[in-house]
Amino acid sequence: MIRRLSALAALAATVLLSGCGYNTLQRSDEQIKAAWAEVVNQYQRRSDLIPNLVNTVKGFAAQEQQVLLGVTNARAKVGTIQATPELVNDPQAFTRFQQAQGELSSALSRLMVVVERYPDLKSDRNFRDLQAQLEGTENRITVARQRYIKAVQEYNVVVRSFPSNLTAMLFSFKEKPQFTVENEKEISKAPKVDFGTDSSKSAIPVPAPASK
Repeated sequence: MIRRLSALAALAATVLLSGCGYNTLQRSDEQIKAAWAEVVNQYQRRSDLIPNLVNTVKGFAAQEQQVLLGVTNARAKVGTIQATPELVNDPQAFTRFQQAQGELSSALSRLMVVVERYPDLKSDRNFRDLQAQLEGTENRITVARQRYIKAVQEYNVVVRSFPSNLTAMLFSFKEKPQFTVENEKEISKAPKVDFGTDSSKSAIPVPAPASK
């Protein structure tokens, strides 16, 4: 009798949790983890390409130390942030990760602008291969981010909707941070370069960090 009652109680709990969105929350959470893993994978691929890219540019434009150092430092800053699955549950850590990746994107953008000043570098086969790989990676980053954004959006809707929001509160499912549109627009802007006759003014300005 006791076993039968326990079984019935377990069945009732299962039905109740399913109806209140528990299974949906679990499934959505796993989708976010998978999408995040792909985002990190593509960002890591970009990071792995950078040392060879910097060394290739240095071979033709060693005098561009400020720009080369900027890329190297930005990559190092990204490396100090552990992009674990738990990071998506920490808005502040997620923001730091996003800002670091944005700074690296800006540094790479400035590097590509500098490359335009060196025709021999642009025609170098190694550089062209690296540039093609980098462009392909940037495209994959965009796709991975879009998938993550969609997964988080669907999850957050479940967390905020009734009656699944009650289940979310009961089992500590919280909204997850999202990539900000403002930051994405900012880092997609190519920096302006002044090629004036006065060499002392031919500097590449560093864009201000994206506002949050």
